Amino acid sequence: MTHENKLWQWSANLFMMAVSIACLLPFALLVISSFTDEQAIISNGYSFFPEQFSLTAYRYLLDQSQELLRAYGITILVTVLGTSVSLIITSMLAYPLSRRDIPLRNPLAFFVFFTMLFNGGLVPTYLIYTQYLDIKNTIWALIIPGLLMNGFNVMLMRTFFITSIPVPILESAYIDGATEFRTFRSIVLPLSLPILATIGLFQTIGYWNDWFNGLVYLTDPKLFSIQNILNRILTDIQFLSNSGLGSNAGQSMAKMPSGTVRMAIAVVGVIPILIAYPFFQKYFVKGITIGAVKG
Repeated sequence: MTHENKLWQWSANLFMMAVSIACLLPFALLVISSFTDEQAIISNGYSFFPEQFSLTAYRYLLDQSQELLRAYGITILVTVLGTSVSLIITSMLAYPLSRRDIPLRNPLAFFVFFTMLFNGGLVPTYLIYTQYLDIKNTIWALIIPGLLMNGFNVMLMRTFFITSIPVPILESAYIDGATEFRTFRSIVLPLSLPILATIGLFQTIGYWNDWFNGLVYLTDPKLFSIQNILNRILTDIQFLSNSGLGSNAGQSMAKMPSGTVRMAIAVVGVIPILIAYPFFQKYFVKGITIGAVKG
């Protein structure tokens, strides 16, 4: 390796290290702020080296531990079930769209692409789901609306099938007597682990971070996901902090550390995703790169 190449490699490595540190600093500040005393933040602002540490925010969340644990269970159930069903539906729709010998392939692809550009709006969608599908105040309200299938994911997986699944392998399977479903299950899916992991990560993050469906379709607190519970806690704290209650109890509640609780809520919500991401990382870059080469 020449001197110029070594210099370029060191420069590129240093630049990427700086970019990585710049990406990690906001999260580090988030975690540190969640352990900082509220008055210290009000007086001195956010800092990587706070003057006074405090566990008040996490104590407040610990007081809500029963609701949080139930919400975590619902969120994990919804995420696992929704992601699994979504991968099945997405792959079974994307595979026929990738086959050039399938009748009406182009019109079907247009319908999928159309959903990426236009939708019916909130009111018609709400009426369909509540009056015809009757999913209001059920666990399906967190799974079906807007998350079960995504047109972008279908097109991404379709492109992967076209560019990465060799046609001769499929033809050899047909010659050996395999049916379409057997070929799809035994050959296509095992060769598609990168794109399945990529789409699975997209769906997992979407389900885990979803709060809108719970806000629109749920009124029963027992069905709230972790994001809905955290959003309700944050709303309650803001109400108590801004209310002009005159009693001593009201004044004490009004002094609730709303800023640090926000940070603690964000930490509680993001940690499971940080734990899950390394298991997907091996396939993520390959899947998103190959699947997005061409349409």
